[in-house]
Amino acid sequence: MMKTQSGFTLIELMIVVAIISFLGMISMPSFTRYLAKAKRTEAYMQLHSLYAAQKAYWAENGNYSDTLRGPNGIGWCPEGYSGGGSGERFYYTYGFAGAEGVNCFTGKLEASSAHLSQAYADDQGFLVLAAADIDGDGELDILSMDHHGTIKIERDDLA
Repeated sequence: MMKTQSGFTLIELMIVVAIISFLGMISMPSFTRYLAKAKRTEAYMQLHSLYAAQKAYWAENGNYSDTLRGPNGIGWCPEGYSGGGSGERFYYTYGFAGAEGVNCFTGKLEASSAHLSQAYADDQGFLVLAAADIDGDGELDILSMDHHGTIKIERDDLA
């Protein structure tokens, strides 16, 4: 009587591991891109919130302000703000070039407020920016929103 053994050979197991590794390798860029798009969605929501705060400030004062929080500020900051930097719950840096917690709010990806230098606010309008390296490649994603409510991708980190 011949005894048969059931199970997989080492070659079969190695082939399965190679196939799984290959599938993981080709799906990783798609997953990374998906996560980056989710981070960008956060920026869209925050910019719309900032837009509403600027419009409310303009209705009361007749001008827009580059001060987001503090005296003569529009009274806006990202939800859960705790001082800026890697401990934050939000990813992008928002606002205008200037002081942390007053003119800008630095998110967990820690983009410098220097990247917000094109942002402005005056009697006629405003342009507010959001900046972050959302896919970790060293290039920043920069979005803007103006006083008309138009969001524009100034620099596309996903391109």
